[in-house]
Amino acid sequence: MLRNLMRSGFQGRIVPVNPKGGELFGLPVVRSLVDVASPCELTVIVVRPDSILDVVREAAVSGHRSLLILPGGFAESGDDGKARDRELSALAGEHGLTIGGPNCAGVINLLDAQAPFAATFLRDMPRGGSVALVSQSGAIAEEVIASSHSLGIPLGAVISVGNAMHLGLAEYLDQLGHDTACNAILLYAESFGDVDRFRDVARRVSAQKPVVALVGGRTQPGRAAAFRHTGSDALTDEQAEAFCVECAMVRATSLRKLMLAGKAFGAHPRGIGRRVLVLSNSGGPGVLCTDQSALAGLELAGLPAALAARLRGFLPPEASVANPLDLLADARDDRFGDTLSAVLDDSASFDAILIVHVVPFMVDGGAVVARLADLCRGARLPILHSMMGTLEHKAQWMAAMEGAGVPMFDNAEDMAEAAGLLAGYRALRERSQ
Repeated sequence: MLRNLMRSGFQGRIVPVNPKGGELFGLPVVRSLVDVASPCELTVIVVRPDSILDVVREAAVSGHRSLLILPGGFAESGDDGKARDRELSALAGEHGLTIGGPNCAGVINLLDAQAPFAATFLRDMPRGGSVALVSQSGAIAEEVIASSHSLGIPLGAVISVGNAMHLGLAEYLDQLGHDTACNAILLYAESFGDVDRFRDVARRVSAQKPVVALVGGRTQPGRAAAFRHTGSDALTDEQAEAFCVECAMVRATSLRKLMLAGKAFGAHPRGIGRRVLVLSNSGGPGVLCTDQSALAGLELAGLPAALAARLRGFLPPEASVANPLDLLADARDDRFGDTLSAVLDDSASFDAILIVHVVPFMVDGGAVVARLADLCRGARLPILHSMMGTLEHKAQWMAAMEGAGVPMFDNAEDMAEAAGLLAGYRALRERSQ
């Protein structure tokens, strides 16, 4: 935990406390909280469960009022744990303490690059960006952190709520709702505590920025597993769907969809309308993208006559001038660029553009990407892009497109699913206004 706090670039005072004294990572170790020169803003407790209450008492008498308790051994762990939990709650009430956790993986906040913070035992830092994750599972938090790097999710904050003695989903959601550096919030939840309070907070936050929820335990075996995990009574699938609608939250039904949402909303936090144009240079992936778009509730709007006539003026006769648009496999930067320019000039006919890009060996993919990135930078329509195949320069090309504000996907179906989630948020906002 101390290593991660320093690795995050935290600029505040750090005081290691351990009865053995000595030095850790070049910092002098204080032997007791009572010996800390002045109370710190946060005390992170990472001792054995049977020692935690003694540390809390030390905190209380030494003026430390905000505690983040990472270890478990409380309400989730039998009669002894429940008794320890009751005593911890009583100590907090008696001394005016605020407790994060216990039984959590900690908190990472890199949303503001000038004020980074990470009090966690998770292995890695997230990629950074404007998306936050609040999770009732530390393992899921760790997986999303890993995916922020492999999938390019702009993840800047990760919060593990644990048992949520004082700070739960609603409290962290409320705080992130007020944080202007946060543009989208992902949730993993198995229960919601005070349901009415959570609903009120979620509706207020969702009116300003997207909240995407993955609710665990939607099957009978899953609910039993959720009860063993957190002691919570999980919602049925129907209840989870209804609750997300009441809260104006976008619902993700799998961890993969939650991460797709993080990538998409990181680029387009206001969502998109349902009318999409699929612009492809390959028939099969275009068909799959079209299928998934329809299944995701998107509408493939027809091409206006004037736009169709303009496209036929420069596209080969074999190209399919429809929606999806098929530019053919040998499309180079001129064909891609002229087509995208024409579509952007007729931006009122569509709400978003989904680009399916396959790079055959005879085409200079770098030139295509350079032209598309130039057009996408500052485009009037939201654009999503998928690049398929084993490509030597794929990472470089995807980075160039993302630098132009376009979320990149490895396949067309994931892109279409992400677009459906974006459109779902726009629809929720319109219904709740």
